[in-house]
Amino acid sequence: MRSMGYVTSLFARKMVAAAGGGVDAAAMLASVGISPDDPWDARQMVPAERYYDMLERLADQIDVADLPMRTGASMRLDEYGALGLAFKAATTLGASYARVERYARLWTSVAEYELRPATGGTLFILHRAGERRLGMRLSNEATLASAVSIARQVCPVPLAPVEVLVRHPAPRRVAAHEDWFGCPVRFGAELDAILYADETLARPNILGDEGISQYLTTHLDAELSEITREPALVTQAKAAIAQTLSEGAPKMAEIARSLGLSVRSFHRRLSDHGVNFQSLTEETRRDLAEGLLRDESHSLAEISFLTGFSDQSAFTRAFKRWVGSTPATYRKDFSHR
Repeated sequence: MRSMGYVTSLFARKMVAAAGGGVDAAAMLASVGISPDDPWDARQMVPAERYYDMLERLADQIDVADLPMRTGASMRLDEYGALGLAFKAATTLGASYARVERYARLWTSVAEYELRPATGGTLFILHRAGERRLGMRLSNEATLASAVSIARQVCPVPLAPVEVLVRHPAPRRVAAHEDWFGCPVRFGAELDAILYADETLARPNILGDEGISQYLTTHLDAELSEITREPALVTQAKAAIAQTLSEGAPKMAEIARSLGLSVRSFHRRLSDHGVNFQSLTEETRRDLAEGLLRDESHSLAEISFLTGFSDQSAFTRAFKRWVGSTPATYRKDFSHR
């Protein structure tokens, strides 16, 4: 199976919401393992590559040139959990961004942030490795827009960066970007970053409170130490699920028992890593299906059986929901790469 990074489901939900009524929101969210009926929880994670896939499907259906700015504008600190509260309670904007630099691992494993002194001020840099595919480009733009959005929520005066830098080429339209950021936006740059004047970062926050801030960072340190340990349980659970798929959809109780855990303990420990059993099963099925489709020695009927589907048509429907194409098309496209 592929090794994937994860991002908070909050980003996926916000992108779909910002896309509006021109898309099937439930289907989009289901493609990354989110049930639209579930409560919003920033701790629930989705695979980053599937998130990028979802953004590219959105781009097939609507004009997404302005989507990252609309998404960024919709972000609210209260939705980020303890990290959002710590950002709000920090005494200055610079201290708020330092919280992001240290604790962003709580909402993503594919991006890191850095505060770096630069000519004209300080850069808040987004580091994200990988192919600059459309989904990643949209995600990066939304991340930068979100970083400015949450900064404006703690700043006592109107806030605008000095400049915004974006590594990839400009989209078809950039007026919305410059309007949202309130400063020049330079595409094709060497970094994805926001340049702030030092006096902007030194300005006191509206609700800054050193005592509350210290309390929250102690809590965040505990959360960080928990999630940065390798989630061996998740790996073990995926392996156990893969082994039982040919017998049909696995039961949570059976997988928990195979790992020597009670159902309650298994559920809690998965939740600690930001995943649930349903999404983990879906992810395992998809990973296994994609791997088997790349091996032409397996027929589509065999793959349907091995991934736990009752028949080939059910497998085809699920696979099309996951990746936007049929298994046969996916296999053909892969063989031509």
